Amino acid sequence: MEITDWLGEDNQLGTDIWERKYRHAGENFEHWLDRVSAGDINIKDLIRQKKFLFGGRILANRGLQNSGLKVTLSNCYVLSSPEDSIESIFETAGKLARTFSYGGGAGIDISKLAPRGAKINNTASQTSGAVSFTDLYSMVTGLIGQHGRRGALMLTISCDHPDMEEFMSVKTDLNRVTKANMSIRMSDRFMETVRDRGTYIQKFYRPESGETITKDVNAAEFFGKMCAANWDYGEPGCLFWDRISSWNLLSEFPDYSYESTNPCAEEPLPAGGSCLLGSINLSAFVENGVFQMEDFKKAVRICVRGLNDVLDEGLPLHPLEEQKESVRNWRQIGLGIMGLADMLIKLGFRYGSPEAADFCNKLGKIMADTAMNESALMAKESGMFPRCVPQQIVDSPYFKENASEETRELVLQYGLRNSQLLTIAPTGTLSTMIGISGGIEPIFAISYERRTTSLSDHDEYYKVYTPVVQSYMNTHPEIQKDEDLPDIFVTAQNLDYRERIEMQATWQKHIDASISSTVNLPEEFPQENVYDIYMYAWESGCKGVTVFRDGCKRLGILSTKSSESKDKPEEKEEPRKKAVVRAASDNLVGKKRKLMTGCGSLHCTAFFDPDTGDLVEAYLNKGSTGGCNNFMVGLSRMISLAARSGCGVDEIIDQLKSCGSCPSYVVRTHTKRDTSIGSCCPMAVGWALRDMYDEMQSQLKGIPESKDPEAPARSIKNPCPKCGAELEFQGGCNTCKSCGWSKCD
Repeated sequence: MEITDWLGEDNQLGTDIWERKYRHAGENFEHWLDRVSAGDINIKDLIRQKKFLFGGRILANRGLQNSGLKVTLSNCYVLSSPEDSIESIFETAGKLARTFSYGGGAGIDISKLAPRGAKINNTASQTSGAVSFTDLYSMVTGLIGQHGRRGALMLTISCDHPDMEEFMSVKTDLNRVTKANMSIRMSDRFMETVRDRGTYIQKFYRPESGETITKDVNAAEFFGKMCAANWDYGEPGCLFWDRISSWNLLSEFPDYSYESTNPCAEEPLPAGGSCLLGSINLSAFVENGVFQMEDFKKAVRICVRGLNDVLDEGLPLHPLEEQKESVRNWRQIGLGIMGLADMLIKLGFRYGSPEAADFCNKLGKIMADTAMNESALMAKESGMFPRCVPQQIVDSPYFKENASEETRELVLQYGLRNSQLLTIAPTGTLSTMIGISGGIEPIFAISYERRTTSLSDHDEYYKVYTPVVQSYMNTHPEIQKDEDLPDIFVTAQNLDYRERIEMQATWQKHIDASISSTVNLPEEFPQENVYDIYMYAWESGCKGVTVFRDGCKRLGILSTKSSESKDKPEEKEEPRKKAVVRAASDNLVGKKRKLMTGCGSLHCTAFFDPDTGDLVEAYLNKGSTGGCNNFMVGLSRMISLAARSGCGVDEIIDQLKSCGSCPSYVVRTHTKRDTSIGSCCPMAVGWALRDMYDEMQSQLKGIPESKDPEAPARSIKNPCPKCGAELEFQGGCNTCKSCGWSKCD
């Protein structure tokens, strides 16, 4: 089987994602399948049928440790919270960098750090506060990467911390903490105080100084501000911490506690905790409108075993010793779902309807019981997880709700192989690759506009139907337009938020970890209703939620709005049998762009044929602080030589955009945020050449030139760290629709 057979001939984006993120060293699909399945024929068969996929780190890294690469197979980590000392704060930054360098995301809770104004015994006399160090951890996240991948970070703080309000407002400054998600750990007592419109007392004790810092908070007033920030900026999210602590397999373990969550919040973990991810594609189990339940239960058992195999294989690969110890003691895995919305459509259920919720309630309970049953059978074969106390497991409210009598007897006799089993991750890249809905989310839109800039180097826009919609329209030729579709095609843009929350709450009853959840809202959604979303989620038993409104000030939105299409037919040049370097005439049209790079300004001048608009020559000149002039001269000569030797502008730009990231460019992007599109100088030059070439072609068609040649080339405010294009927000993830990079993967 070839990759196009697996993903489909017309799924170019999926193929590109596979090639750029998961394929290693030119391996073909069958070799890749052998590598990621490690010879497990059952896992291999599920992947081949697109019924299951491991998480991204497993798909990318499994087996590569045998070639000497430092990699991890875990997507998720939670670090020990920094203690209230400068040494511990920076030690945590070092651990974060090391974890990122292996390809893992991480969560950090900063609740142990003293609030702003607390007394300290150094020349500053007062601390700058816990929130001031969020910038440090965000900076580390932006700097450290591996093979084009950037780290993903979650920062959390307790509602009992006096700096909670400052933490809440950080993301209202679009230049701060751009490389982390942020969430507040809300207790039931705090939420009750919000509901009752009372005063909440925050306390922080510093044993070093003997000082107790208290702050009285008007809970409802604060909550209103937080909801306004969410409406306008999309953060911070809410983690309902008492629900997280009480609804799991370990709730009756007196010495166990969660430290924070992973970046997308689907995995609460202890200090040093780690989790492997994998997701079952529910849509693939529907045949002729009927869900194949027995096949599904069999797949759950196969996947639980498959994830345990990866856990054992990856145990020595974790970046830090504390992570190895935690994994050895608790053995968390995270088996989840994707394609939920597609499954419901195939079954004829409208997402959020009572019928859909009832089916998911039954399906979720079967999944939970089957997973626990299989983990108990594995404990019989290989031993329970080292910290397991079977009686405390069966005493947990979660277990009582979800376990059959058969499973209860197995656990009492053998324990469990895993302390955590189920989760629902966003699956942004995985679901995009195979063309299904992600995680628990409804389909984002019936159709959307795709720009082909990065994949084909042409600024063309075209309408793309979501695959499940396209499939339905293909089999129902009477459907000629969107309005003709039945009401089962509800989307994130028109779904009632209460139905969205009810679907999450239904699944949370059967998920022992958590659910990555973003309620996507239309631009006109009333600000005051955000309050109702959070209160309803808490009252419904959800473990956490965040909202994202189309059109809010935080950038990186997947837009469903139409953009004016640009008619730019592809220029195809005749192939040349051998390179002939053409002389450049004096009759050329020149254009100029001023770029801002990691080292300073860079002036890019390009000359085009006045008749065809072809690129002929390019010249690069650094500004007063613009980097190495010899490099600029060499690069401009090679661009000019390639252009005059018959290379089309597309090929030249493609090579320039294939360069990696420059540390100085990344630093300036994440601090001053004034760099031109790209992640290094050659990439920025490639974008500038594309901009000037397109302008030249428009000019030849009679469209007047409007670009100010002295103006800096257009910049991206939320750039993809791999290709420099604008990131888009979908299903809780910043995702690049151009190259397939995802913050969540």
